[in-house]
Amino acid sequence: MARLAGVSQATVSLVLSPKPDGKGRIISEETRRRVLEAARSLGYVPDPAARRLAAARNNLLGVFSFTATFPTDVQHSYYPFLVGVEREAAALGYDLVLFTGSSTGGAGAAGPEALSRVRLADGCLFLGRHTPRAELKRLVEDGFPVVHLDRREELEGVAWVGADCVEATREVVGQLAELGHRRIMLVREDDDAPASADRQRGFLEGLEAAGLPSGPTAVFRSADPQRDLTPERLRSWADEGVTAFVAEETDTGAAWRSLLSAVREAGLDCPAEVSLALLGSPPADLAGEPEPTGFDIPRPQLGAAAVRLLAALVAGEEAREPLVTCVFRPGPTTGTTACPALSAISAAPPCPRSTRSSSKEKRDTRSGHPRRGRRPR
Repeated sequence: MARLAGVSQATVSLVLSPKPDGKGRIISEETRRRVLEAARSLGYVPDPAARRLAAARNNLLGVFSFTATFPTDVQHSYYPFLVGVEREAAALGYDLVLFTGSSTGGAGAAGPEALSRVRLADGCLFLGRHTPRAELKRLVEDGFPVVHLDRREELEGVAWVGADCVEATREVVGQLAELGHRRIMLVREDDDAPASADRQRGFLEGLEAAGLPSGPTAVFRSADPQRDLTPERLRSWADEGVTAFVAEETDTGAAWRSLLSAVREAGLDCPAEVSLALLGSPPADLAGEPEPTGFDIPRPQLGAAAVRLLAALVAGEEAREPLVTCVFRPGPTTGTTACPALSAISAAPPCPRSTRSSSKEKRDTRSGHPRRGRRPR
């Protein structure tokens, strides 16, 4: 093309790929006309991939999941994040590459070889509670743009977006205190994931703000809640005066599932005898259960915020997304309390039910039918 137009290759590049700000060498109209005519005669069509390679940019954003399977199932708790990621990436003109690790040990594999492949993109968004710190640190030290979806302050240099679970948890505890609960216990998994730490922090701060007993005895941590959270243990806590239990949301939902199971097997009525709250959204496969009191994490908004932050880093800009506010969710699993210890329940009058779940005073806003407090199934 340069030979046909009688100009240099550099001149051809300047004509066919002008700088967006209009700066650079001035090309005369006659020279521009000859280059464009030569391009038409040769049937030249601009190649966007070649342009991106020349600019050392692909307009591709990677998404890597540390979960066992990539969260593309609509019932997976991470799927709404991906909805927000996809929409925002499209709005900003980026394509997405989903890295599954299938060629390096199966989906979710996170070894050095698996993470090195994310460099095919201009930057990468990571999802998952437990991340390989050394590999992520290496990417950041190499100047590769990285954003983690959820708080990761312990990984120096890793940008992140997150929900304000601390404040949301404090609000849930405050609501329970207003209902009259004076002994509240948190049920959580035994790990150091920042999401769990944030919820525990908000829980303890909420207890202290309400003037309720806090400290280690108010938190039950277990590596296997299904095994350790037994009906007998639940009854012993109730005998000691615990009237409300709060569980954290996790990828597996283990804490919430175990709590529901223990309450059911102990034969306790919710919310008449014990109140339950969930710090997050319930697992999708428990959609038939009464929607518990708690809060919802705005997952699509978080996914969109993560893409905005990653795009800014790719462009070499300094940016930070604010914490996203979680919305309190009232539900029929909490009620007022004036109950004695379980050992005296048989001789005591029934516990009053919450006005929040009273069938006489509240109706389901979606169906208009009375909503009654029910025992978890």
